[in-house]
Amino acid sequence: MGLRGTNQEFGRPYNRRIVLEAIRATGPTTRGRIAAEVGLTVQTVSTIIRELEEQGYILSNREEPRGRGLPPTTLRLNPEGGYAIGIHLTPLGLDAALINLAGDVIGATHRDVSHATPDRAFALIGAMLAELRALRPDVRMLGVGLALPGPFDVDSMSFVGPTTMAGWGNVRLRERLAEVSGMPAFIEADMAAAAHGERLYGHGAEFADFYYLFFGVGLGGIMVHDGAALRGAWGNAGEIGHMPVVPDGEPCPCGNAGCLERYVSLEAFGRRGLDEAGYADAIRPQLRAALITIENLFDPETVILGGLAPPPLAAELARAAADLPNSVAARRDRKAPRLIVSNGGPHTVLRGAAALAVAGVLSPRFGQLFAPGHTQLKGLAA
Repeated sequence: MGLRGTNQEFGRPYNRRIVLEAIRATGPTTRGRIAAEVGLTVQTVSTIIRELEEQGYILSNREEPRGRGLPPTTLRLNPEGGYAIGIHLTPLGLDAALINLAGDVIGATHRDVSHATPDRAFALIGAMLAELRALRPDVRMLGVGLALPGPFDVDSMSFVGPTTMAGWGNVRLRERLAEVSGMPAFIEADMAAAAHGERLYGHGAEFADFYYLFFGVGLGGIMVHDGAALRGAWGNAGEIGHMPVVPDGEPCPCGNAGCLERYVSLEAFGRRGLDEAGYADAIRPQLRAALITIENLFDPETVILGGLAPPPLAAELARAAADLPNSVAARRDRKAPRLIVSNGGPHTVLRGAAALAVAGVLSPRFGQLFAPGHTQLKGLAA
């Protein structure tokens, strides 16, 4: 599973989340198996299990004896133990989904609104939340998670240009989300939320180390190592879209020229007016250069291409990236392709955002689900 518990006293809330994730990933399972996987004592795990069971997050079952002694109690997640809502805000519109504790999407809704102002967006979010909550009116709602494009707290890049939420720089996002929802509210970069959704529910569950390349309105990516995202000093690691790849290339709103997302992104795809195959061929040099750079920098087991690319476009991008040039990833003992298309679809980011809310409620000391040391996105999540 990758994530490990901590035996330090302050880490108790974190351990609850880690144990719950272990049950989700491997259940039906046992206390002993969980303890071995997360690096905690059986006694510590048993205490946490008792709490989680009393609170309705997990279910236990003892099989009928088949010989001498009692068989161990098996544990599994209770899908009805709690629900959360994931929201994704982009320059193209709003998506939201009601998701149970097992990650199942109960219902989803969309609002097609271009570059919504904060007031307009939060009015729509309020209506979408009411619509989704009506699907399960009597269940325990744990919280709401909002994912949106970064980077954050960088004057020259944050909320600047067509691939970001321009004009949102001074919005108290977490405060307004909590007000409109009436629930605990959490904020995350969309590429990190999607990478977490991929780790929990997609191909990412198969790997300890993978790079998630988020093809959205802009372009981002994040390295996942042993179950945790590498976030950087200010939480902005992964803004690969602002890596210059074409000398004297197209000007970018960030102030540089030839940035990768000017070529590889939904915004670039729409601007060029080509079909999927034509676009993939046109940006093939930039895409391949980005992939081998990622491989040489991070040495992942694989790169997972996900985000908002429609399946036909994702397939064409994968075709354009076939037979990549040499890098440290060109190993004879590889067990996975160098590039894999995500199997999570557009709900990946919503499931990751909802999981953020679940973890934030279970581990309040640690705030950010995917970066236990960070309590908020600076300048935004207070």
